[in-house]
Amino acid sequence: MRTNIIRIGNSQGIRIPKVLLEQSHLGTEVELVVEDEKIVIRSASHPRQGWGEKFRLMAESGDDKMIDVDLSGETDWDKDEWEW
Repeated sequence: MRTNIIRIGNSQGIRIPKVLLEQSHLGTEVELVVEDEKIVIRSASHPRQGWGEKFRLMAESGDDKMIDVDLSGETDWDKDEWEW
C-alpha cells in the first residue's frame, strides 16, 4: 500500500489506513525506530509491564523467597579472620 508524506505543522507525517491499524493491533501510543534505513512503527513498551502477573506466579510456586542467608549475625570469618 502506498501513501504520501504530508505536512503536519512544522513536521511531516503519514495517514495510516484503518485496516492497517486493525491488522497491526497498534494502540494510541507507538515507538518509532530506524532500522536499516527503514522507519519501524511498533506498540510502545511499558517498563515493568506484566511484572504483577509474574510475581503472582512466583508466589504460587513458592519461588518468591529470599536467596541470601541471614547476614545479620556474626560469621566464622568475622570471628577468626577480620581485624579491627
